[in-house]
Amino acid sequence: MIITSPCFLYTSDIATEIADYADVAKRIIDLAVFGAAQNRSYRRLADFTDTIGNRVSGSENLNMAIKYMYNAMTQDGLDVHLEPVKIPHWVRGKESAVMIVPRVKNLAILGLGSSVGTPPEGIEAEVLVVQSFEELKHRASEATGKIVVFNQPFVSYGETVAYRAYGASEAAKVGAVATLIRSITPFSINSPHTGWQDYQDGVKRIPTACITVEDAELMWRLSKRGQKIMIRVTMAAKTFPDADSFNTVAEIKGWQHPEQVVLLSGHLDSWDVGQGAMDDGGGAMISWEVLSLIKDLGLRPRRTLRTVLWTAEEQGGVGAQQYYNLHKVNISNFDLVMESDLGTFRPEALQFTGSDAARKVMEEVVKLLAPINMTKLETHGEGTDISPWMQAGVPGASLYVADSRYFWFHHSEGDTMSVQDPQDMNLCSALWAVVSFVVADLQDMLPR
Repeated sequence: MIITSPCFLYTSDIATEIADYADVAKRIIDLAVFGAAQNRSYRRLADFTDTIGNRVSGSENLNMAIKYMYNAMTQDGLDVHLEPVKIPHWVRGKESAVMIVPRVKNLAILGLGSSVGTPPEGIEAEVLVVQSFEELKHRASEATGKIVVFNQPFVSYGETVAYRAYGASEAAKVGAVATLIRSITPFSINSPHTGWQDYQDGVKRIPTACITVEDAELMWRLSKRGQKIMIRVTMAAKTFPDADSFNTVAEIKGWQHPEQVVLLSGHLDSWDVGQGAMDDGGGAMISWEVLSLIKDLGLRPRRTLRTVLWTAEEQGGVGAQQYYNLHKVNISNFDLVMESDLGTFRPEALQFTGSDAARKVMEEVVKLLAPINMTKLETHGEGTDISPWMQAGVPGASLYVADSRYFWFHHSEGDTMSVQDPQDMNLCSALWAVVSFVVADLQDMLPR
């Protein structure tokens, strides 16, 4: 006898069940986009980023940000608590770079997270410019004692970020004394972009920073003409012992299955430049906004809606990994994990990772977004912080936005409130709220 899981019998039943949420979805959308909550997530983001500024892992600003959000969400009438974690504490310190041959030119730089510093007097050396790891290997004999400049073209963030992450160790293997890496961006107005980098075990740790696209290309042209280039780099970067921090958790408890959870998230930390408005203040704010919208409408889902504002995402999802380690014992109760960390520009689709049966459910859920014309379901939910859950088989979703400008401002002084649009954030909040509420309120959890 074959027993079929009830989850797989329902295609028409589930479609009917979800279609019945059309009125609720419309109420959520109306409140977020046209009603009293219009522009609220944008205002909250402006207040937060203008008050706190940027919030790098281990900093006093990040501590202030966590306190700020704990108080703000508590005042909003939500059930809020903090979960302690340990996070990296790297401090940039004073830094500068200057080209001294063939002419004197100051170079705009941003040291990369976890980089070691230089000696106090800096490092002065001749430059070897390469465009790929492959070229570095071919020219390994030329690299000893040099500062290696990587002028790799931008293909996509996912592909090109390898130079930022591994450039220092690859150059150190062939005897380089420091690395300067072309910023990982398709667009530049002489703006360096920072980010985390990873030293390989057993390889000498050399100072590493990002330079602007313009300066990387300048040095590439000079080197192609056979001109000798000399640079002096000075960096006071330091790593301190891990710091105490918190993931910030707010929730609306489910009325029937409070132990089952739909998790919404964004990260509260940022880099130490700009305001961290786009990465990822916006994602954090729309994840709070969902709970506000549901509460304002007097709705209560069957399962718990839980918003988690992660700490130390920029260092490799550090806070989120500790959350997973702590809560994975209850993994069967996690219905859906959601993360917004690609900006809150105009939303275009929901990205989803899960079983074919779960995808069928989600295809029906996004139909409820017809009033704002956002009914597309794409493949591959993504997010550093939710990836441990997805790898373990929990369905995952992320916000897909019109993000062509995202990497223009990413990890740079340009990530400020000026890149945000209130109407776009209203639409993001509406999408985020409809999807999470409906999934949390369905009779059955998403099939694995």
